[in-house]
Amino acid sequence: MSEEKTVTCIMCPLGCKIRINKNGETVEIKGAGCEHGKEYALQEITTPSRIIMSALPCKNSDIRTITVKTSQPVPKEKTRTVMKLLSTIEVTAPIHVGDLIVKNIGDLHIDIIATRNAKRS
Repeated sequence: MSEEKTVTCIMCPLGCKIRINKNGETVEIKGAGCEHGKEYALQEITTPSRIIMSALPCKNSDIRTITVKTSQPVPKEKTRTVMKLLSTIEVTAPIHVGDLIVKNIGDLHIDIIATRNAKRS
């Protein structure tokens, strides 16, 4: 079965429109302006994944929320699961950039890391 997809490359500011055609094990990539674009397109057709960024409520803090992100890309089909889990989390200050907020979220072997400082109020 053949699968066709067009993606906009995010690897550089050019934003090449890349056409991908996957037929079994054969993948044809057209429109990539560089090798990074080809790698991005191949990843998008075989194992799409995303870094997830979000904000969490922060108690006893000088700010109301802290921002967080995943330590590595999450398989695209698990994005909703991770977002649902994140919606149940509240943190308490102090928090520092790089702090581990959640270890191994959703048994994906991916951590949630703070990307903003929060002082205790």
